[in-house]
Order: sequence, then structure tokens, then C-alpha cells
Amino acid sequence: MNNAPDSPEERGQGPVDSRIKWLDGPQNTSLAAALNNALAFARGDFIALMGAEDQLPAHALYKIAQTLNAHPDTDLIYTDEDKLNAQGQRYDPYFKSDWNPDLFYSQNFLRHLTAYRRSIINDIGGFRPDYQGNEDYDLALRFIEQIDAERIRHIPQILYHRRDFPEHTPRPSQDGSQHTASSHLKKDSGVCALQAHFQRLRQPVKVVEAMGGHTRVIYPLPDKPPLVSLIIPTRDKLKLLRGTVDDLLNKTDYKNIEIIIMDNGSVEPETLDYFKAIQKNTKVSIIRHAAPFNYSQLNNIGVTHATGDVICLINNDLQVIYPQWLTEMVSHALRPQIGAVGAKLYYINDTIQHAGVIIGLGGMAGHALKFLAREAPGYHWKPFLIQNYSAVTGACLVMRRNVFEEVGGLEEKHLKVAFNDVDFCLRIRERGYRIVWTPYAELYHLESASRGIDDTFKKYRRLQHELNYMKTRWGETLLNDPYYNPNLTLEYEDFSLAWPPQE
Repeated sequence: MNNAPDSPEERGQGPVDSRIKWLDGPQNTSLAAALNNALAFARGDFIALMGAEDQLPAHALYKIAQTLNAHPDTDLIYTDEDKLNAQGQRYDPYFKSDWNPDLFYSQNFLRHLTAYRRSIINDIGGFRPDYQGNEDYDLALRFIEQIDAERIRHIPQILYHRRDFPEHTPRPSQDGSQHTASSHLKKDSGVCALQAHFQRLRQPVKVVEAMGGHTRVIYPLPDKPPLVSLIIPTRDKLKLLRGTVDDLLNKTDYKNIEIIIMDNGSVEPETLDYFKAIQKNTKVSIIRHAAPFNYSQLNNIGVTHATGDVICLINNDLQVIYPQWLTEMVSHALRPQIGAVGAKLYYINDTIQHAGVIIGLGGMAGHALKFLAREAPGYHWKPFLIQNYSAVTGACLVMRRNVFEEVGGLEEKHLKVAFNDVDFCLRIRERGYRIVWTPYAELYHLESASRGIDDTFKKYRRLQHELNYMKTRWGETLLNDPYYNPNLTLEYEDFSLAWPPQE
């Protein structure tokens, strides 16, 4: 579709293949109008957008057709993509996850190559000019409103190469204002397109601009926020515990809380004196359970003593960074389709300790983007975007009480220490809920500072039993994390390439 030919020669140039249709549209018309004009001439059952100077590998459309033949009920297909520089070299691959709704609300990761069922595009009225620079995002948002998630398929292969070098980007004016205005216009239109999507769904959320030109969806709390029961397993280590409890009481803006400290046999006089003193605060209670350490059991018992409709499992070695962390997590936990919510945790040196859990990493499960610097953009800005993962850590985990009870709590017989949070999240997903990780709940985590590490033969045997249980219980689920990509490594946490690739 050519709606601004540069010369009479270009205007008169004809297609070299009968399957190529050359359309001249009115000059300076909107992109949406030009796309709709092209759509009117298209005869295919599926529609895909392509930049004028971008490239498809020879097998791209074959892979699309192959997927449609294997899954004829598919309405939307998207693929991985990379970029081409001025020398034609490929770089910056984006190996995407399978359908990830909350990431899509943070970042339009569909873009290229995406094929839409034509009949549904017709039903929703094609492209609209209301969101300049984000016409494709607006189309995709209206499109997914009409279909079930099961009708969206991802091909984990790079089937699109996008040109990306200076002479093919908008030129700024001498003072730079034109480029700045254009960039802001595009960012604002993305926010507005997403806000309109939620208005059509009658969800009273607020959409704001986020890091890197992305978007953040802020979900409201009810007028009377529910009581949150925070369960803290501990054994002595008073300095750590006191810091965590003080932060919950004094540095957290969500005030409707109760704190249940699960004492697993503390003996130090200073700790026992602290327990006596802290219980004078009506928000804090101490439950004693003198038995061999069993993280799952301690939390399960704690929940039986809880009176809140929302449960927060939280370690005794966390420090609050921003006071709104719990408000953010509860706002997601109250969404009906969300089963559990994880936080962004840092080591004390400001590197990431937890930004979601990848199933299969390291042979079982591991933390995404571990050791990445706090301010680093990471893999396509993932450290700064709300998104879905298969699991999140139990060190700071929020969920509705009814979800906790529906899945039967943590597995306390076979997973006393390790992988209980992963198993818990997988069982939540098994029930049809999604797991959300949010970067807007930030805390420091002094990992295992209170319990220590698995450095004895007894602990090693226990860990081996837990590994074997997970492999028996979850089998092939551990081999294919839908929120990761088979072309990315399972050896490291940094989203680097797998070799050889699994796909």
C-alpha cells in the first residue's frame, strides 16, 4: 500500500509477481485509512502487517500456514522477531513467551509477525485513526476482546526481520522538538488505546506510562480494603525479624493488616522478650510450633490462625523499599482471574534476587534475571514490566485466602523446604488461574539468612527427595514453560540464547 509515492517513476512501478497488489492511496491520508483501503482489496482469510523495508525469511508464511492446518480454530498467530542494521546484519532477537496477557498490557509484544483472522477484523471495524502510532496495538486490543485465549498461538521462531537504522527513523527538527513531540504522541496514544480497552471491558483501572515507553495498569482497591494476614515463619535471628516486622507496621501504606509470627522453636532470651513485647500490638500474634523446620507446614498452620481474606506469605529477612508494595500486590490478588502475586526482590547490593520463576531453569526452576543490576533494562525491559510467569517465589507471595484453600495450601509432606512455592503456583495454574509478577512491589531479600544453606548430608537427602517428588508430580510440565521460550537458555538466568536451541 503506497499512500505517499515519492516520484512518478515509483508511482508507475508495477508488481513483479501476480500475487502482489499495488495500491496508490490518497497522499497524506492517515495510516489507519490507508490500511483499511488495503484491507478492502485483500482476499486472504488472515491478515498480517509488514513494514515497507522489513523482511520475511522464506519459510515464514509456510510456518503460519502449517500452524493453521494443525490448529484450524486459531484466530491469531504471532512469532518471534529480530532487527536488521544498515549492513543487513541481524541483531537484538526477541524470543517471546506464549500468550502473556499481563505482559501485553505492559508492552505490545505482538507487533511482528502477527496474523489475524480476517473475519474478526471485519467484525471490529478494521483499523481506527484514534491512536496515531499505535494503530496495531488498538487493533490487537479490540481483536482479543472477541476471542478466547486458547485461540491465540505462538510460533517460537524468528519469522520477521525489522529494519532499524537511522535513515529509516523520523528526523528531528533542528531544536529536536518535532521528534520529541512525535515520541510523546506515540506513547500517549498507547496509554489511551489501553485505557479505552479497559473502558470497553468496564474495568475501572488507570493506565499510565511506564519505564522505557511502556505502560502500567493500576488496579483499584475496594472502598474498604480487605484484611491481609501476613504469615512470617521464624526461629530466633531477632535482628532480621524485628526489621521485617517494623517495616510492615511502619513503612507499609496498606494498614488493614494482621501479622502472624510462626515461631519455630526460638530459644534466645532476646527473641522471647521481643515476642512478649510485640504482642502488645493488637495487629501481631505469635504462634509457637516447636518441630523440625518445615516451611510448608509453618505457613499452612499460620493460615489456619489467620482471619484475613487475603494471605501474604513473607520471609523474616525482608526490608521494605517503597511503602506501596502491599497495595500493589493486593490490587492484583483481588482480580478474579489471578491466583497469586509475586514481588520484585533485590539483594542488598541492588542486584535482582527475584523477578519471576522460570520452570526448567537449572534443571528444575530458577529465578529470572538473577544478579541483574537494579537499573538495567534487562531482556526487552522485562524487569520493569508487569507480566505472567509460571511461578513466583514464596518469600513474598500474596493470594486470596479462598485460592490458598482451594489448592490445599503448601505441600508439607514432600516439599518441606524447597520448591513448595513452585509446586503451589503450578497447582494454582492447574486450576485455571494466572500468576502475576509485578515490579512495583520492591523489597530487599537477605536470602536464607535465617535458615542457612543446604550444606549437610541430611539436607542433601531431603533436597533430592524434593527434586524427585517434583519430577514425578509435574513430569513434562517442567520441560516447557509457556512463559519462557525454547530458544533461551536453561543454564543461566539472563535470557541468553540456548545452544543448541530446543526449538
